[in-house]
Amino acid sequence: MTETLTSLSARARACRICVDALAPFEPRPTFRAHRDARLVIVGQAPGSRVHETGIPWNDRSGDRLRDWLQLDRARFYDEARIAILPAGFCYPGVDRNGGDKPPRPICAPTWHAAFRAHMPNIALTLLVGSYAQRFYLGPAAKATLGATVASWREHAPSFLPLPHPSWRNTAWLRRNPWFENDVLPALRTRVAALLE
Repeated sequence: MTETLTSLSARARACRICVDALAPFEPRPTFRAHRDARLVIVGQAPGSRVHETGIPWNDRSGDRLRDWLQLDRARFYDEARIAILPAGFCYPGVDRNGGDKPPRPICAPTWHAAFRAHMPNIALTLLVGSYAQRFYLGPAAKATLGATVASWREHAPSFLPLPHPSWRNTAWLRRNPWFENDVLPALRTRVAALLE
């Protein structure tokens, strides 16, 4: 019997593959998927605020991402249009330098293909950050995140690589004005057309 999206989602929400690696945090898989979604956003892993609320991109990075997309919260969280599948579904904790640890490497290979098989209308996948880019683009990802984002036209129309919208990346955005001048207008046009 073929698994439904509902049963797949329930199985993913109950996932405990990384329970030992996530300690002292309990796994709280955070994602959104709907059969009719046209756009999927693949980020890194939930941050502490997302872990607390269970709402993906419910933090300052999410505010910046919504600004990049020119979407208000209601449109951004419309599951029938936008799916959210992080590279890691659970908050990975904090590293020695005070930033979040990388997403657990087993998560995307375990879940992404199964979810995408249930979302046949996906026309665009936003690859937000280097973990998403390396997973989806493989050898087509460049040596650096900046180079991968700069090569965004090479990955169209299926994928669009983006830097992470973390406020820690503000200096990168200032050093790379081409992102705001070239990539954001194309991103906004494409997203608006998909969500009409």
